[in-house]
Amino acid sequence: MQLEDVQRVTVLGAGNMGHGIAEVAALAGYDVALRDIEEEFVQDGYDQIEWSLDKLAEKDRIGDDEAEAALDRVEAFVDLEASLADADVVIEVVPEKMPIKKDVYDEVVEYAPEEAVFVTNTSSLSITELSEVTDRPERFCGMHFFNPPVRMDLVEVISGKHTSEDTLELIEGLAESMGKTPVRVRKDSPGFIVNRILVPLMNEAAWIVESGDATMEAVDSTTKFDMGLPMGSFELADQVGIDVGYHVLEYMHEVLGEAYRPCPLLVEKVEAEELGKKTGSGFYDYENGGAEIPSDAIDADVRRRLLAVMANEVAGLVGNDVADAPAIDRAVMLGAGFPDGPAKLADNEGLADLVDVLDDLHEETGEERYEATDYLREAAEAGGFHDGGDADDEGGDAPAGYDTLNVTVEDRVGHVEIDRPHRMNTISGELLDDLADAIDRLDADDEVRAILLSGAGDRAFSAGADVQSMAAGGAEPISAVELSRQGQQTFGKLEDSDKPVVAAIDGYCLGGGMEFATAADLRIASERSELGQPEHNLGLLPGWGGTQRLARIVGEGRAKEIIFTADRYEAETMAEYGFLNDVVPDDELDERAWELVESLAAGPPIAQTYTKRAMHAGRTDAEAGLEVEAMGFGHVMNTDDLMEGVTAFMGDGEPEFEGK
Repeated sequence: MQLEDVQRVTVLGAGNMGHGIAEVAALAGYDVALRDIEEEFVQDGYDQIEWSLDKLAEKDRIGDDEAEAALDRVEAFVDLEASLADADVVIEVVPEKMPIKKDVYDEVVEYAPEEAVFVTNTSSLSITELSEVTDRPERFCGMHFFNPPVRMDLVEVISGKHTSEDTLELIEGLAESMGKTPVRVRKDSPGFIVNRILVPLMNEAAWIVESGDATMEAVDSTTKFDMGLPMGSFELADQVGIDVGYHVLEYMHEVLGEAYRPCPLLVEKVEAEELGKKTGSGFYDYENGGAEIPSDAIDADVRRRLLAVMANEVAGLVGNDVADAPAIDRAVMLGAGFPDGPAKLADNEGLADLVDVLDDLHEETGEERYEATDYLREAAEAGGFHDGGDADDEGGDAPAGYDTLNVTVEDRVGHVEIDRPHRMNTISGELLDDLADAIDRLDADDEVRAILLSGAGDRAFSAGADVQSMAAGGAEPISAVELSRQGQQTFGKLEDSDKPVVAAIDGYCLGGGMEFATAADLRIASERSELGQPEHNLGLLPGWGGTQRLARIVGEGRAKEIIFTADRYEAETMAEYGFLNDVVPDDELDERAWELVESLAAGPPIAQTYTKRAMHAGRTDAEAGLEVEAMGFGHVMNTDDLMEGVTAFMGDGEPEFEGK
């Protein structure tokens, strides 16, 4: 079966994950059969889809017609046989219990079409074991969505022992057609990638507190404000549900051994039914304010211990060929919101030091979870996970070697894409460093004649500064003034580039992201884009050149309006203000942006260079601008490009400028 053959998707289970997956499939244009065992359950799931689609339309993420059409594609069922009629792909989303799932597949194989592909949304259970219940183990794999499916980009696509390559490619294509980012899990291993990292991390955090080595406040302060994770370890456990992580851990303990024995602190919480937010209390009391994590209780020993355990899990996955380091980093960043992947975090700390931490803990406690894997020791000797020869994953490291950007050169266009969709493409200090280097490289490359800027995913060009990572600081935190100057200088390099720069804006373009776009020469946006400078709402002001460049583009009055009101503006309004050169339908942005930048790349580079220099010089000194203009005019009069242009014009042909 090819992707174009998939027309109808059956989703078995209408709970939170089930109706979310059904909604995503319907939005992607598939006919969807949503089935559950009782009318009440399936109707509630259908109602939740309708509510969610209405919310997306209210927020202008989709049109009213698109919401209505998606809902029309969803049909609710209680009868299993009827729900499976004409199904091309069956996505099972029933409770996370192996016996329940096996019972479902015993029935499904009776009624599903012969060519239908089966996938399970399990977060940890064996794909192989489930596939062997069916009559088509080669057409069975895992397709693990993350909650909520409508918002989360990651889908883990997991191979069972019998899964064919065709099946994996089909389901990866299906995930991409739904607007998701699939990450291949090569082997059926408990916890797959994201839970294999997060659950042992949660368990180790509990062991640290259980042993009296640190307080819960210190652990969460360290993970949130030192490691820069989106939540403290205990805060995350409460958010997800302590029982959810505990049951995954139980399964890992059963399959992988004593190293994954649940900490008694977790057992106590589950037995007391204090499961986190959903029960009103867990590690924190949510009926009396919830988590209040101090920012000044950071413990360096806690950081090293958690990073060491996390590095060991990464090594276990890589060493057993479950996934390589770039794939692991990408999955955890997308699925758990980490600012950097666990392999990179471990590399930055130093693998040799983390091996020493594990060895000391193992000698002190004798616990198996501190026994460093052979692969971790090998990676430490090789210089790290990413320097150890495993960076050949498709779509892994960017060609130019950046962690925050994808930088490519194609048809004389240098394309710089912010690659942090899990963080709404927000701009960190590291990204500013990478961007400054990328601009220098592209400016020095004579093959590059124009530059295109964009953001990965379809939610944000860039939603602004990564306030969380900047608040967390780093090994060498800088002052606010230095941070402002860093952004000013980086965006200044972009503005001063001799090559035409086009910003292709899709989704949110806010704060520092709008300042980034302001440094481009031309800006084109999708209709759904929202733009604005919200800094005044935070008591800040634009600090990366926004107070200067914006006024030059839209005029001082409009610039003051945009900055002082801190409002968000629709793309059409910003086009009226003169900020955007064009606004195009959402699905045409990529094509139109590339058409524009390729036309600029085909232009006369010497004339373009002097034109930009003259215009910029004239901003503050009209005489200087005119002087640069005159010098530039004199220079181009003696170029081969001029003769090429004149000859092409006289012959009614297309010039081929070479910059000579």
